[in-house]
Amino acid sequence: MKIVILQTDIHWTNPAANIRHADEIISRYADGDLFVLPEMFSTGFCTQPKGVAETDGGEALQWMKRKAAERGCAIAGSIAVEEDGKYYNRFYFVHPDGKVQHYDKKHLFTYGGEHKQYTHGTKRVIVSYRGIRFLLQVCYDLRFPVWSRNRKDYDAILYVASWPTPRIGAWKTLLRARAIENQCYVIAVNRVGEDPACQYCGGSAIINPYGETLAACEDDTACEAEAVIDMNELEGFRKKFPVLDDADGFSLL
Repeated sequence: MKIVILQTDIHWTNPAANIRHADEIISRYADGDLFVLPEMFSTGFCTQPKGVAETDGGEALQWMKRKAAERGCAIAGSIAVEEDGKYYNRFYFVHPDGKVQHYDKKHLFTYGGEHKQYTHGTKRVIVSYRGIRFLLQVCYDLRFPVWSRNRKDYDAILYVASWPTPRIGAWKTLLRARAIENQCYVIAVNRVGEDPACQYCGGSAIINPYGETLAACEDDTACEAEAVIDMNELEGFRKKFPVLDDADGFSLL
């Protein structure tokens, strides 16, 4: 499966410009099975969502559905969403046939005040697409390994983020750790540029189960990177070195 990650410079609270830019990037590719965008790719990481968040099924999601159908690919990324009077940081995975699955971010970023306006999700979400099982995760979730622990139920983790430059070392280290400890691929997309609160330098990458980088975007640059996920290689590695068989059992309360 060919995966393309889009490390974009997001225009603050300007969905039309951000959607147009993402559309232009995807259109440049002759092929690609999955295109992954950053956290809140249509607005930037907005902790005051009133007047900015879209309703479930709004402009950004409709564009994702149209583009996925047009290109015969899947598109993934998170959006600030208002539903039934509550706000969610909602990670959408849109299939080319129009099917939509989503994960609501569980670990809201209290340090930045995200928890004051947004409602946290409660369910782990795993998406099956073209023979690969993807666990959906958003930004701050990366710091909580129990939530993402592989129970032999997924093959790759998708992380979308607005992870600031001062903590980029933790981002890069934890991505490799999640790939190694869960014996899976990690596809991680962060933004670049700045918003009223932070600066962002990217660090987007596709990492294999050995913790090795298959493809990466250049830091501080709006750009893309691509790699192919090889399920035969993953299954062979898991069979040869079945580390997940020895994992500690646990349950989430």
